[in-house]
This record gives sequence, C-alpha cells and structure tokens, in this order.
Amino acid sequence: MQKKVHIKSFGCQMNAYDAERMADLLAGVGFEATDDGTDADLVILNTCHIREKASEKVYSDLGRLRELKNAMAAQGRPMLIAVGGCVAQAEGQEILRRAKFVDLIFGPQTYHRLPLMLRERARTGRTIIDTEFPAEDKFDALPPAGRVEAASAFLTVQEGCDKFCTFCVVPYTRGAEFSRPTDAVLREARLLVGKGAREITLLGQNVNNYQGPAPDRSAAGGAWRLGRLIRELADIDGLERIRYTTSYPADMDEELISAHRDVPALMPFLHLPVQSGADRILKAMNRRHSADDYRRLVEQLRRARSDLALSSDFIVGFPGESEAEFEATLSLARETGFAQAYSFMYSPRPGTPAADLDDQIADGVRSERLRRLHDQLNADQIRFNESCIGKQLPVLMERPGAKPGQLLGRSPYMQAVHAELPSDMIGEIVTLNIEQANPNSLGGSSAAANRLRTEAVA
Repeated sequence: MQKKVHIKSFGCQMNAYDAERMADLLAGVGFEATDDGTDADLVILNTCHIREKASEKVYSDLGRLRELKNAMAAQGRPMLIAVGGCVAQAEGQEILRRAKFVDLIFGPQTYHRLPLMLRERARTGRTIIDTEFPAEDKFDALPPAGRVEAASAFLTVQEGCDKFCTFCVVPYTRGAEFSRPTDAVLREARLLVGKGAREITLLGQNVNNYQGPAPDRSAAGGAWRLGRLIRELADIDGLERIRYTTSYPADMDEELISAHRDVPALMPFLHLPVQSGADRILKAMNRRHSADDYRRLVEQLRRARSDLALSSDFIVGFPGESEAEFEATLSLARETGFAQAYSFMYSPRPGTPAADLDDQIADGVRSERLRRLHDQLNADQIRFNESCIGKQLPVLMERPGAKPGQLLGRSPYMQAVHAELPSDMIGEIVTLNIEQANPNSLGGSSAAANRLRTEAVA
C-alpha cells in the first residue's frame, strides 16, 4: 500500500520550493503527497527561523501532532513526524529535548538524504538528526521536478548568504552563498515549462548575486550573473513570465538593471529590501548600502523601466533606533512609493549579533512605530492599486476565486486580480479591464468576454 506524506511549509518561497522537491524525492520511495495531515504516514514541518513567532508555531504544531501520533498508534498505524528547514538547523537538539517523539530532524541542506534517514529510522528506531552542511550538492541528488501544480513555478538558483546582517539567522541556517550551474538551471526551467509552467520565479537568499558556472557551450566561460541567466531563460519557448526574489541592493548590477529594460518576459515588479531609512541603523545592521545608495538605485531602475513597481522589507525598533531615525524610514517609504511592502518589529534571534546589543527598544515603542509605518505602506499600496483602475493588464489566472464563477490570478505587478471567467481559463494569461481596486486586490473583467456579451445583446 502506498504511504502518504503531508508537508507543511512555513515562511519563504524557498521553503515552498523545498517542499515540492521533498515530495518529488519521497514519491520515488513510495510516498504520495496529501493535503490531509490527519491521514498521513509521514508529516514534515518545513520550518522558518526568521521570526520568533514562526519557530514557536512549530512547537505548537508539534503538540497537536503528538496527540495525533498517539491516536494513530492506538489504531495500529504508526505515524512518523519530521522537522526540517531552518528551525531544525538552528535548534535540532532543542527540538529533541522539547519533543522527544519527533522521528527525523534535518536542515535545509540535507533533505535530499530523506530516503536514507527513513531507512535509518526504521533500522534503529531512534530519532535521526542530520543538520550538517554536506560537501555534495544537494541539487545533484534530487530527482527531476515532478508534477507542476500551477502555471507559476518556483526554481531555486542560489542559496545561502555571506552578508551576515546582524539581525538575520540565514547565514547560520542556510550556509554560505552557492549558485547552481547555469546548465542545471536551464534544464530544470525547460522541464517546468514542459510540464505546464508559464511563469517561473527564480529564488535565492541573495538571488541577484547569482554567479553560476557558465555552460560548456559558452565561449566566454566564467560565471553568468543573474541578468545573463534571465536573458537565456527568456528564450525558452512557452516561458512567458520571469520573476526573481529576494534581492540585495548592493548586488544589483548594470547587466541586471538593463535586463529590466530589454527583456519583456521579466515582470516589472521587484522586491528590494531596504530595512531602514537611517544610515546609522543600516550600518548597525551591517547592511552594505546607505539610504541614498538605495534612492539612487531606485532611480536607475525606474529609468530602465518606467512602469517598474517596487516592494520592500522594513524592520522597525532595531536596537538603538531613535525617533528621528524612524522618521527617516517613514520619509524613505513616502519618497519611494512602494506598491507592496512588508514591515516587522525587530525580534532578537538567538545567536545573532543584534540580540546582544544594548539599548533594546521597548515593546510599546516598537508597536507604535510599526503601526505608523503600516499606515504609510498600506496607504501607498492602496494608491498604487487605485492607479490601475481603467488600465488593461495581462493577468495569469491561477486558481478558482472566492465566489462561484470567479478566477483569481496575478498581474505583472504581483497584485491578486479576480474576474468572472470560465474554469478552463486557469493557466491562461488574460487581458483584463481593471474596474475595481481593493487594499489587497484588484477586480477586473475580460475585454474579450465583454465584447462577446455586447455582440450577443446586439
């Protein structure tokens, strides 16, 4: 009898990609993916360690899974529980101490060894912990990508981080920066497109510092940067949209900026985290850009593509942040006019330099600053959405909407867009007249459908 695996992912898009690859890997050893965690032989929590609450959610889920595991054992059906991802990498022994019933604990660089871990668990009956940074490339050990669930797919091209921002755990959980060879990326992209993907989002902790070894056919040799890779991907028949995330401002180069100008398939939307608008705070964060560096970069990007929309990340209440420095962040946000943005209260992550800094900001002050920044960013997002009313936008329809007869898709600017369309339009790029703007979505109608309705009435 085929076994079932349920994978629950927390956090970033890279975790979503990793979950898909785990499912592909486990399919080869007899596991079928299921959305029902109560009917699974193996449950994997694919975890994120960026935020304090994210890791606590893992322990909360483990408490519920323990009860389910005991209930299934009473019925004579064993269930295995695994914790993977960044919390496992950072807190492997702590997970074992707090949840001795967990069967497998593995980091984001070792999930390609899952079949071996399962065999070892069956042989020994003990908890298996694998949180090393292996010398081998995990991507070489993974099977080809399996079924593509939607017209939009993720593709990891770069992992790890060498920047060591003082608030961030990524260098300790994902390891040093590593770029996949260009041939491997192009091969996987063609496979995804062949299985139905029309949009691919390139993933990396510092994706715009991609430096993949060039293919053998490249006369120039050396490494390809992300701009060159995007130009090659754009030549794949059937690949109509390309995105990438997450970018580091200091790693944006002229080749990538010019790709935004020259490559129609590269969507006019860029996530470019700034974190703060105050230079002293940026330096304390060990960010390698100033506020004015960021402003100049935004100007370059908008000169390259005038309709480019930007998203960003902000941290408020970093240790020592003054009211004036917070106001500088508000000012930068107002000047830039982000189409979307994410803002967070600073939360100390154990093992990071910022966790040991003096002058931690009081919770009440951080909360109040976060509210003010939220208000600013939300107002900018609403303004951007309202500016789309009356425009015609090509929307990639992805899934059924909330109402009967409705589909939901994404605009070039990553906005959710809903419209009344037949279900066979899922996976299609449809030109929609934008008629409605909500804080977090747009409403539209198909120009072709409107024309057909008008002709029918006539």
